[in-house]
Amino acid sequence: MLVNILIVLGTFIFMEGVAWFTHKYVMHGFLWSWHKSHHKKHDHFLEMNDLFAVVFSIPSILLIYFGYSYQEYSILKYFGIGIFLYGVAYVIFHDIIVHRRIKINFKASSSYMKRIMNAHYVHHKVHTKEGGKAFGFLFAPKKYDIKKD
Repeated sequence: MLVNILIVLGTFIFMEGVAWFTHKYVMHGFLWSWHKSHHKKHDHFLEMNDLFAVVFSIPSILLIYFGYSYQEYSILKYFGIGIFLYGVAYVIFHDIIVHRRIKINFKASSSYMKRIMNAHYVHHKVHTKEGGKAFGFLFAPKKYDIKKD
């Protein structure tokens, strides 16, 4: 049981590195054609960038499916659950809290939340493929702390 929980947590943490790498080198790289929709102002709910959520859900779905379908591969479901939970956290933080794709009344009060939100806003100051900063989603270095005057 403890091993399974550690796999889920470890996978969740590992996914931040995967997300950072993918955001920097894939989204702002060879698949900018999908991601650029996210860096443009628009009035529609869906973006071409949302295709990444579909693509990133595939490993989670497959790992959970094989983990539950075949006893000898049952450990795989815990990796799939970790990926799934990272995806849920991403949607809540990125799509709902930061970009307000679902209208909520949220005001960041913790320094952690303020930092990761600020890092994302810093990232969105650049509307081009090159020159971006702060590619993480759920972790941001202290340099993105909001300075108090």
